[in-house]
Amino acid sequence: MASIETVTLEVADPTVAHHFCTTAFGLDTQVRLRASEASTAGFRGFALALTVSQPATVNNLIDAALDAGATSLKPAAKSLWGYGGVVQAPDGTIWKVATSAKKDTGPATRQIDDIVLLLGVTDVVASKRFYVDRGLDVAKSFSRVYVEFAAGASPVKLALYRHRALAKDVGVSPDGTGSHGLVIGGDAGPFTDPDGFAWEAASPAHTP
Repeated sequence: MASIETVTLEVADPTVAHHFCTTAFGLDTQVRLRASEASTAGFRGFALALTVSQPATVNNLIDAALDAGATSLKPAAKSLWGYGGVVQAPDGTIWKVATSAKKDTGPATRQIDDIVLLLGVTDVVASKRFYVDRGLDVAKSFSRVYVEFAAGASPVKLALYRHRALAKDVGVSPDGTGSHGLVIGGDAGPFTDPDGFAWEAASPAHTP
């Protein structure tokens, strides 16, 4: 079974972005950073979602992100599916922090249960077929709306949304131009998917 082994964000200043990831979310090796001067504007077509156990932990991480320089896109709030909020890091990456729980069961922590890379795609069915053909196994599938792939031993799950639906979910305009600012590493690569998301052969972990 193929899976994601690394997620690399292409940013103008990796040192600053690394400080944000560690200060806001305690992420050190799970997300990599690479210097890039590629032009990008507007929605880059993806978001990183952090799944946690309870609303208090959502608030804890969102507050830490805002203190570290993030901008609020959607304040943390209850919804039909649970509780969550969305912020945008200084480097432009969109982060969603959410839980399916609607009530706290203990003190707030900084524990992250899952990291999910959400890709906004033009055609969920076609992209699902593309990834299945490259060895990824489907874990959840909701017709043309959402697909989640099995993570295996990877620290990051991959999921597909419709592009406009993902933009709406994270509170931004769907319009964007230039680089995605993202490179996905795994044993399925190298290739570029139908929406221009680049995969590469995964290499050993490093930090800036």
